[in-house]
Amino acid sequence: MAINIQMPALSPTMEEGTLSKWLVKEGDSVSSGDLLAEIETDKATMEFEAVDEGIIGKILVAEGTDNVKVGTVIAVLVEEGEEVPADTGAAAAPKKDAQPEQPAQPEQKEKAEPEAAKPASSPAPAPAPSDDRVKASPLARRIAADAGIDLSAVTGSGPNGRVVKADLEGVKPGTAAPQPAATSAAAPATTPVPAAAQDFGIPHEVEKLSNMRKTIARRLTESKQQIPHIYLTVDVRLDALLKLRGELNKALESSGVKLSVNDMLIKALAKALLAVPKCNVQFAGDQLLKFSRADISVAVSIPGGLITPIVVDAGSKAISAIATEMKDLATRAKDGKLKPEEYTGGTASLSNMGMMGIKQFEAVINPPQAMIMAIGAGEKRPYVIDDALGIATVMSATGSFDHRAIDGADGAELMKVFKELVEAPLGLVA
Repeated sequence: MAINIQMPALSPTMEEGTLSKWLVKEGDSVSSGDLLAEIETDKATMEFEAVDEGIIGKILVAEGTDNVKVGTVIAVLVEEGEEVPADTGAAAAPKKDAQPEQPAQPEQKEKAEPEAAKPASSPAPAPAPSDDRVKASPLARRIAADAGIDLSAVTGSGPNGRVVKADLEGVKPGTAAPQPAATSAAAPATTPVPAAAQDFGIPHEVEKLSNMRKTIARRLTESKQQIPHIYLTVDVRLDALLKLRGELNKALESSGVKLSVNDMLIKALAKALLAVPKCNVQFAGDQLLKFSRADISVAVSIPGGLITPIVVDAGSKAISAIATEMKDLATRAKDGKLKPEEYTGGTASLSNMGMMGIKQFEAVINPPQAMIMAIGAGEKRPYVIDDALGIATVMSATGSFDHRAIDGADGAELMKVFKELVEAPLGLVA
């Protein structure tokens, strides 16, 4: 019996992907666990494994194809001597968030034309899509479900007409969204300028955006539009932490473990969040999520973008364990081998550009998280030590906080505790 191989959802936020490369060809025999293809998701390029065994009877989606919806039939698996069914791929078996669209369009188009005079039906050639087919952010879907709002009746102001939280403000259950002036005001910020309009005769080449870069652009735009950021900066003396790091690395030399300053700062942020639980939270509409452990997402630069693997429960782990885990996570992140659960979630983030010589910066919050710590470079600076001017190794750390969930005073308390832990680092190993 023929089996349809469908485009899988390889991450919780994946709605479509690029079929980067087929690792099999028609006529190949495959077993459960064999690698079938490389698929570029909104987070990384991942390998897709076979679940069933059989022979690749037909490949329906060529490698390099973009915007393949989750649930689309991409190939057919048959048994020895079995023919590929003639109607294969006519209608992909729908999965959650993926329903076939093409077969119904010709009929709908013909019916819509005679009714073109009707104002209500002229803008759309097909019936209003269901909530599952409407482009909407996860937060907007949750708010709409809780409030009983029909997303298909809401005009999205996000990228490519995506419905975002702001579009649902003031919308009553079962009604269409109002068209406030803010919608038109936001349009210039969210509508990309066509490449042709940016061509002023300057020599250039056009590079197509990867799914990862598109997702980064969308999520960061949503973050700055929807989250009121507040920034708090402290200068932190590093001399004691650098001295302790040297002593610990000497003791760990025989075990092959080497601690970085970043490993110690991950631990410091986690302990600070546990000490100031009002900052270890996330905003969720009319609710606040309060976390009992600190899972730290760490920004790692990879070819084509950025990904944030997570050190789970960093507050209770030894720094040596964090160092070993981060080395493994960073290596697999750059190879595109992370599992979705290893980069999805986290209660707060840490981004360190100090290693590239950046003195100080303000990071954009990674939603739905409510804070991110930006680490600048440690450098020799004039510094008052015991009421006397001296020279110390100092770095600037800036916390970005979601002001809907975290008050300025609570953010300031977190920065104070973080500073104290770094300047008296024995508390990190206690």
